[in-house]
This record gives sequence, C-alpha cells and structure tokens, in this order.
Amino acid sequence: MRRIFRCLNPEFHRFHYAPGMTNLVLDPEIGYIDEAIEPGLDLLSEIERLKREKNAILLAHYYQEGAIQDVADYVGDSLGLSRQAAETEADMIVFAGVHFMAETAKILSPEKKVILPDLNAGCSLADACPADEFEAFKARYPDHIVISYINCSAATKAQSDIICTSSNAEHIVRQIPDDQPIIFAPDRNLGAYLMRETGREMVLWDGVCIVHQTFSEQKLIRLKTRYRGAPVLAHPECEEAVLRHADYIGSTSGIRKFAAESPLDTFIVATEEGILHQMRKDSPKKTFVPAPAEEGCACSQCPHMRLNTLEKLYLCLEHEQPEITMAEDVRLRALRPIERMLEMSRAVV
Repeated sequence: MRRIFRCLNPEFHRFHYAPGMTNLVLDPEIGYIDEAIEPGLDLLSEIERLKREKNAILLAHYYQEGAIQDVADYVGDSLGLSRQAAETEADMIVFAGVHFMAETAKILSPEKKVILPDLNAGCSLADACPADEFEAFKARYPDHIVISYINCSAATKAQSDIICTSSNAEHIVRQIPDDQPIIFAPDRNLGAYLMRETGREMVLWDGVCIVHQTFSEQKLIRLKTRYRGAPVLAHPECEEAVLRHADYIGSTSGIRKFAAESPLDTFIVATEEGILHQMRKDSPKKTFVPAPAEEGCACSQCPHMRLNTLEKLYLCLEHEQPEITMAEDVRLRALRPIERMLEMSRAVV
C-alpha cells in the first residue's frame, strides 16, 4: 500500500521532507501519513507498544482530546513538556500538540528525534507572525528589546531577545529596566494585559489566538448569572472585555491548579476546553463550564490542536514521520532567548 506524506503548507517541505523517506510520496494536500489501519486494531495498546520498542516519550498538550491525553507520558503546557522530555533518556519525542511546540522540543533536545502527528497542526499566533514580516517590523524599532511569547515559530524565536510563557511573562517584563523600550510579540491580548498589570508601554505585534479571541462577553455575563458565585478562570490571551469579568487570570496550568485547590465546586473556564479533561480528573465532583464563543457552537476547541488523532498518532509512531528538523544556526539562535527566559524565571514557582 502506498504511504502518503502530505502537507498543506509548502514552507514545511523545505524543513520536513527528510532524506531517506523513499517509501513516502510527497503530496501538497495534507500533512500526515495517510495509510489504512486494520479495523479493530487496539490503537491504545499499539501506541504503548511502539513507545516501548522505540524508546519514545509521548507528550500531550492540555488542548488535545482526552483519549490522547490519557495515553501520553506527560500532559501539560508546551514549555514544561519540552523541558520534561529533555530530561529523559528517550530517543524520540512524539509531540501531540502543534507545530511550534514540537519545534521547541527540538530546540531543547537536538539529539532526539522529534515527530508530530500532523504538520498542519499549526497555531494562529505563530502563523500570524511570519519571520520575514517580523524582521521588517523589528527594523522600525532598532532600540527595542524583543520579548516573544513562546507561541511563535523557531524562526521568530531566533529574532527575539527573551522568550516568555503566560505564567512568567509578567515576571519577565518587570525585570526589564524602565528606560528600555520593549517589543512584545505575537499576542496583542497578552501584551495588552501585561501593559495593564505592569504599567509598561510596549510596542505590540498584532496577533491573536483564534480560540481565546472569540469568547463572548455577553454570553459570559449570562453564564455568570446562571452559575451565581462560580468564579471565572481566564487565560490572558483573552480580550480585555472577557478578562474584566475574571476572578483568576493565568496560564493553563495555573487555571488547573486554582480549580483543584479552590474549596468552590463550580467554575466557568475561558480557555481551550481540552483542559477540562484534566480538571475533571483532578476534581471529579466539581463542575466546569466552558465559556462560550461569540458565534457558532458552544465549544471552545482549537481546530489546529484537534487535527491530531489517535490514528495519526499511531501512524506517526509506526513510521517515525513527519519529523521536525531545522537548521542548526536557527536552533542555536532560538535557544538563546529561551535560555535567557529560564535564567530570568528562576524565582517563578
């Protein structure tokens, strides 16, 4: 049977169609191994078997479907997952997440093979900040230091001075001297939130997360009326109109921790609803209500994250493709701002 490795984005061809893939046929339409799977195959058992045989570690972001989270070795935020993988003796990292996350894993673990079930699992934030356009943008502000949110490509990280996460961003910004102007990219909502919290003016790149951008303030207010007393837990990638109603604003891991430790039993959650799977496992007797979007269905799922499936995950492990690779000079330049972030974040718990 023909094995097909396809990709929507022609930019990926340059980086991911690796030498030696003679048994794969490159097609520009999709970005994963397209091969029939035997009906009735126990995918969960097969994935576990392949992980053992290949000494592979499976990382799943909180925004993956529950079945993928349950078969993963580690579930968490993107940077935390990559750091955990770097500390293991695994030969291969399988990243059930989106493209920039797998790139981050490769940046931190160049000696390990990093694979991603579907190359089309991109990120609206990362995609909204093309490296060439960002380079031109930076040139307009030559005296500015660049702080980039980790949700960006390796090529954009390579043009940054410091990387940050949603949990340490405020801590990072507060360490920059008052007389040092800042560019913050690529999330304008997170950047605006940081400006309000720190009082620092920053030049913001105009990017947003398509999930967090679409939460409805009016529908959220109605939910607060329906679930009186339920705190709203929101990610700082949300717009200010949503954040003003939040009782807690923090990273995905922070939201999970807050709910687990709170004595309350009902919460409204304004972030990608994949996190609810872990929150319900943490606290099965508590109620978690996803905040609604402005239009469309009531769900708040990232369409990019949900491109990964158990079937693609199994085939990815079986064939060890698609693989994430990058030029070594890009990797090293992207590594430096991550290392600077880690140095500046030692005080962050």
